Amino acid sequence: MEFVPWTSFARIVRRHGGDVGVRTLSCAEQFRAMAFAQLTWRESLRDIEVSLSANAGKLYAMGFRSAVRRSTLADANESRDWRIWSDLAAVLIRRARKLYLGDSVLGVELDNTVYALDSSTIDLCLSLFSWAPFQSTKAAIKLHTLLDLRGAIPAFIHISDGKLHDVNVLDMLVLEPGAFYVMDRGYLDFQRLHAMTQAGAFFVTRAKSPMDARRVYSAPTDRSTGIISDQQVMLNGHYSAKKYPQHLRRIRFKDPESGKTLIFLTNHMALPALTIAALYKSRWQVELFFKWIKQHLRIKHFMGNSENAVKTQVWCAVATYVLIAIVKKELQLDASLYTCLQILSVSVFEKTQLSCALQADLSRSDPPDLANQLNLFNF
Repeated sequence: MEFVPWTSFARIVRRHGGDVGVRTLSCAEQFRAMAFAQLTWRESLRDIEVSLSANAGKLYAMGFRSAVRRSTLADANESRDWRIWSDLAAVLIRRARKLYLGDSVLGVELDNTVYALDSSTIDLCLSLFSWAPFQSTKAAIKLHTLLDLRGAIPAFIHISDGKLHDVNVLDMLVLEPGAFYVMDRGYLDFQRLHAMTQAGAFFVTRAKSPMDARRVYSAPTDRSTGIISDQQVMLNGHYSAKKYPQHLRRIRFKDPESGKTLIFLTNHMALPALTIAALYKSRWQVELFFKWIKQHLRIKHFMGNSENAVKTQVWCAVATYVLIAIVKKELQLDASLYTCLQILSVSVFEKTQLSCALQADLSRSDPPDLANQLNLFNF
């Protein structure tokens, strides 16, 4: 918790009136309780209450002024504005992105910032979460995430009901000139892609089949690398040509591993075709991010049924994830985020320096020197 910017957090709480009229369980204590639930895999409010009460003598040192009651925590999750936690997560994200500025998971050398955009659906019960309709028989929420591929830090997250189409999220993004936005075919909307081009940003996506376009120019390619063609095209359709009146770059690539032929679209005309293919391959990092947080954070079972309670839990989970990433970088740990989370989950009540708890045990138990040991039996 020492890595949380409490001064900034206090300003956020004052801005949203989070502690107005509060006698027990301040916003800071609420975040500590929710972060504790994420770190130790608590499944319910009763689970949190029992686990903390079992260590009542250590709560004051952890930042709790009094015992945490499940009814008080439930009321706080229901009534306190979820934007408190989204603003806290935004502050932590800005800090984490600065720390991971030099890191990259790309297979190419590129000075531009590369983002991967995608969404993940979390299924819910329609009778309990009627505010999040998805299909006729079930509810769902969607996590629309823009992932900075330097350190796998989410730069933008939007939580919506399951009916919001992915492409609408493009209207919510504050586009960064010179940055690459890597997306799948679900985000293929020529009007919105043209807005990206006008903003000075670059996109890499896949074409839908069939695509009505005419070839304007073909660049020479080496088919042994997997690049079948590298062309500049213009859209033929009346409406699509109006939405995107400029040249598009179309690259046909045969994946040597799967044997599938993929067609990429981009508005960057200078990068090598193999680099464009590598950029699209890096989009898989956002899928791994969703898989990681669903497996290791508590965002599939919710402790409240209202929209505010669900968003509070999700944003506290995101803040906890980014906080672990900050701790890992600040302490210069070689361990993965998964390893750090596992260590914290079993040592949260230990009075041990965090740097010592998370460092790998380098001590070796060498066998004793038995050269001077007398034999008990002679054979």
